[in-house]
Amino acid sequence: MSDALVPPDGPIGAQPEAPVCVRHSDRPTRLRCTRCDRPACPECLHDASVGMHCVDCVNEGRRTVRRARTLVGAEVSEGRVIITPILIALNVLAYVVTVFQSGSPMNNARSSLFTATSLIPDLTAQGEWWRILTSGFMHFGLIHLALNMAVLYVVGQHVEREMGKLRFSVVYFLALLGGSAAAFYFGTVCQQLAGASGAVFGLMGALLILWKRQRRDISTIVVVVGINLVSNLFTNASLLGHLGGFVIGGLLTLAMVRAPQKNRNLYQVAAVVAAVVLLGVMFALRAAQLDTNAEVILEIATTCRPN
Repeated sequence: MSDALVPPDGPIGAQPEAPVCVRHSDRPTRLRCTRCDRPACPECLHDASVGMHCVDCVNEGRRTVRRARTLVGAEVSEGRVIITPILIALNVLAYVVTVFQSGSPMNNARSSLFTATSLIPDLTAQGEWWRILTSGFMHFGLIHLALNMAVLYVVGQHVEREMGKLRFSVVYFLALLGGSAAAFYFGTVCQQLAGASGAVFGLMGALLILWKRQRRDISTIVVVVGINLVSNLFTNASLLGHLGGFVIGGLLTLAMVRAPQKNRNLYQVAAVVAAVVLLGVMFALRAAQLDTNAEVILEIATTCRPN
């Protein structure tokens, strides 16, 4: 009896055809989603607590599962911060331009960009209102920039993760305007203001409120703020600008933290509107005062305005 012949391509009989991925019709696969049991290729599967889930089931789960939120209502995120490095980049870029124009890393206040954007009270009152914002991106020399950016890098990351991108940006820029408003309203016409200090102090005020609410140790923040405020008495730094930013940043964060969960967004928007109105009134009142005494103010300012 002769031996049976075995075909070279395998045993006789039709083989079952492998199903194809539900998202890629050109990819045969024998893998399946453990949730919906549909075939899926390895690219469309994600590890789950039990088995693997397809992309559609993962997205559906994200829509239906309520994500954890922070004290102010922002979604908890472990990802990289975005706004903080962007703000640092903008400040550094503005400094580089002023250095290029002035030809000096320490005397960059002589540049045309610095002169056109720093906060000079009499010029601001005459209609150059962009200075109340742009002054927050100008710095007197490399040391001034480095100190502010170092604090922004450290503090900004904590505050941005806790508050989320939108709320963080609102607190930053309103604190910046708060510093400008305090210096503009309470300061002298000869005081030229520049720097992100008001915004940075606003973030420190925000972090103080957040950590206090979380019952974390706030002694480090208190010491840093205290040292900076005391040092203002012995330097040309604007104490008013620092205090204005700190107060606005702290109070606005407090309002966001204390907002009730029901209608939380509405309460937070109301707090932002109230802060904007307050700052607007301060700018308007001071501008009207300077306009009333325009001739005297102009004479005084001419003697101290930067060349």
